[in-house]
Amino acid sequence: MRFRLTEDQRALRAATRGLLARHCGGQAPRVAPDGLARLDRALWRALGEAGFFSLRLPEAEGGAGLGLPEAVLVFEEAGRALLPGPLVATHLAAGAVAGAATGEAVVTDVDGGLVEWLAAADVVRGDVTGAVPLRSLDPLTPLHRVPAGRSARERGDVLLAGLLSAAEQLGTAGRVCELAAQHARAREQFGRPVGAFQAVAHLCAGMLVRTETARAAVYAAAVTGDPVDIAAARLLADEAAVRGARDCLQVHGGMGFTWESEVHLHLKRAWVRTRRGSGVTESEEVMAADLLAGTA
Repeated sequence: MRFRLTEDQRALRAATRGLLARHCGGQAPRVAPDGLARLDRALWRALGEAGFFSLRLPEAEGGAGLGLPEAVLVFEEAGRALLPGPLVATHLAAGAVAGAATGEAVVTDVDGGLVEWLAAADVVRGDVTGAVPLRSLDPLTPLHRVPAGRSARERGDVLLAGLLSAAEQLGTAGRVCELAAQHARAREQFGRPVGAFQAVAHLCAGMLVRTETARAAVYAAAVTGDPVDIAAARLLADEAAVRGARDCLQVHGGMGFTWESEVHLHLKRAWVRTRRGSGVTESEEVMAADLLAGTA
């Protein structure tokens, strides 16, 4: 079987990348001067107008009537651009929460005891009684912890949330791979590009292999919708994003930690995403259960 994007899917990906470049200026978002992350409501409404949240809604309900493969492509671009905000929760709430599909409402969710962007949300799905603010690793993702918090999502939405998070991680993996390759070609030491040195070349090659492996898994899971496929895709995408961002930092050296660079922000966002529901532990349990069922 040949897995290739259709012309319409390529156009959707290009349009999403163009939209984010126009609204984000082609640069990674930054925190406000006071050090606090704020949600850009104008950007949120622009995403709604572009159909980001209503992508999978039927046309009769004002959506585009597209499927999971297209949603994965869009969320991959969001991850690549470090787009902040409770994107997954709002996308899943489209059609169920008034204003979510159009970007007029920001929706967040209790996810494994964590809540992203609680203060900015218009609607919170789940019980947030006793929510305590956390110091987030990612300065662009404010977090709260809820004691014994449980998500209000149905089982199907939990799976979709895991897949869309994997797509965001894939976007990060692809972006840091690009950044590492660009820096390795441009930065010179001892009169040679640093990419000419074997240690750096091996780092870049490993990043590319992990990214493309994760891409195949995420795209396949979007087609099958199988829980085991989604669990595998989530594990591979988490690894590709975290290890890729760490290796990208190694290629950049101290420059990667500066605020002028987006590299460290990708690493921090990748770390935070791994703590979402259906993360490493849950995905490993799904795959282990499937293996045990097969041996039985």
